[in-house]
Amino acid sequence: MLDHLALQVADVDAATAFYTSVFAALGVREAMRYSRPDGLVVGLAGPEGFPHLWLGPAETDRPAREVHLALTAPDRAAVDAVHEAAVAAGVTILHAPRVWPEYHPGYYGVFLRDADGNNVEAVHHSF
Repeated sequence: MLDHLALQVADVDAATAFYTSVFAALGVREAMRYSRPDGLVVGLAGPEGFPHLWLGPAETDRPAREVHLALTAPDRAAVDAVHEAAVAAGVTILHAPRVWPEYHPGYYGVFLRDADGNNVEAVHHSF
């Protein structure tokens, strides 16, 4: 259903480094970048290469609202690898990897906090 999502971040380079390193096990990589008068914009892609997640500079002085972003993992091992990368990077872990049966019996995810305060998840669905 979603084609792409854009997040406004305080530091585009730092956010790019966070997503490409912590979520490397999911195949997240930088697909493109360009400059606008108000700052750098970076498009991140998964294994298919299409930039579905965009990072750009904050456009207002208003406080940002927390966004929940879930990225698909190919298997449980990738969810665990995201958790390990996040711990190594000193990222705040909201919920360690586990099965979340209240969502559905095969829902396996880890929840993290990015530098902009967003709740970011790596999730694998097995049915």
